[in-house]
Amino acid sequence: MITAENLTKSYNKTTVLNIPFLEIPKGQSFGLVGNNGAGKTTFFSLLLDLIQPTTGHINNNGVQVNTSEDWKPFTSAFIDETFLIGYLTAEEYFYFIGELRGQNKADVNALLANFQDFFHGEILGQSKYLRDLSKGNQKKVGIVASFIGNPEVVILDEPFANLDPTTQIRLKGIIRDLAANQNVTVLVSSHDLIHVTEVCERIVVLNKGELVKDIKTSAETLKELEVFFGGATSEV
Repeated sequence: MITAENLTKSYNKTTVLNIPFLEIPKGQSFGLVGNNGAGKTTFFSLLLDLIQPTTGHINNNGVQVNTSEDWKPFTSAFIDETFLIGYLTAEEYFYFIGELRGQNKADVNALLANFQDFFHGEILGQSKYLRDLSKGNQKKVGIVASFIGNPEVVILDEPFANLDPTTQIRLKGIIRDLAANQNVTVLVSSHDLIHVTEVCERIVVLNKGELVKDIKTSAETLKELEVFFGGATSEV
């Protein structure tokens, strides 16, 4: 379970995130949506202890993330290509992450075998450095690397961006399976309202750093979000 209490982040007296309370149960597929500058990446950065909160804190399975590193063994993320190591090949990177997460090469290879369709023959055995892959293929590598080591919490920032339609469909199936069948807590941020409503059982909307909607996904959710953002565009 993830909880945020009295959580704020301010820069130069400007508050960019203000969440009095938020609770995300274990095994939930959780979507975070909002316009640019809404606070989505700020929240994920706080959750990963990449930045410090101005007030309050986040607990990840009982561990306060900004005071202990005990959350790291069961938490994984891919935010952007800065998480990659450009001078490694995909295989070298996967094995490196595996070593960090207590997995040997056989463990990593067994995991990678489950993602052959997702890779679509474009990742493994290419003898290319990660920096030379397309943005979409870099994203494939980062996403799959986040699954190494059987994490209990997976955080994905804009995972559908730069992926072709076939890969997006496959990724949606992967995310649904993680939450529904493997009891993994999956946090997804996305600008694509269709994708996030299809994979997340709950969606939270941030607007100018404030939590303005908390929706249990239903057949009406996409329309509700479209109406909200259609009316909010004049404020951006």
